[in-house]
Amino acid sequence: MSITKEAELTGMKIISEVVATALREMREYTRVGMTTKEIDEFGGQIIKKLGANSAPALTYNFPGWTCISVNNEIAHGIPSATRVLQEGDLINIDVSAELNGFWADNGGSFILGEDINHHQPLVDASKQILAKAINSIKGGMRVAELGRLIETEAKKSGYKVIKNLTGHGIGRKLHEEPGEIANYYDRFNFTRFKKNSVIAVETFISTHSTYAETENDGWTLVGNKGGFVAQHEHTLVITDGKPLVLTEMNGIWN
Repeated sequence: MSITKEAELTGMKIISEVVATALREMREYTRVGMTTKEIDEFGGQIIKKLGANSAPALTYNFPGWTCISVNNEIAHGIPSATRVLQEGDLINIDVSAELNGFWADNGGSFILGEDINHHQPLVDASKQILAKAINSIKGGMRVAELGRLIETEAKKSGYKVIKNLTGHGIGRKLHEEPGEIANYYDRFNFTRFKKNSVIAVETFISTHSTYAETENDGWTLVGNKGGFVAQHEHTLVITDGKPLVLTEMNGIWN
């Protein structure tokens, strides 16, 4: 969506605070021995208490309030009462929601407890690349150039990117124009970012894989060549200068 009046910006700030609060509190709540279902229910109660609706449930009839992916899972992991979390797990929580006709999206990967599996450099790279990418966005910039930056920074750090998972426009729906905001340079994409438009930018930084494939459950995504992926995501408003990061309070850069 494009912000055209103060009421729209206010609506986006409110729903962005909902998803940011849920993500931050879910991350802080997570402990070894918990199931992903327990964490999802905890996040769901926050979303419900704040008057919002789960975006994946509302839009796709997803079987959970949020998406929680563990270790080799990239995204869209289904919360499960049998998935017990262990020390050193690489966990990704993605929270999107709707309130009063406004939609926001955010996510982040983190290590549970001690980093016994040495995933922290991957997580840090994803955070740093997202920060650099977001700080480069201005109205008039080609979407493809953002993808070039993300892919270049990933390669510098010794990683790859997932090419078929992308950021997207957001605001009045979960997915809007400018459509796909890829993590690589797509020379055929001539779309440019527009000032005052709202987008969700996310990194998918990978150790081995370059494409995500769907598991037999119809939801969970894993890499085509194995390995691990870290994802971080913010919803923001594009300006002539530094973007307004609406979900900054989620603390994923901390």
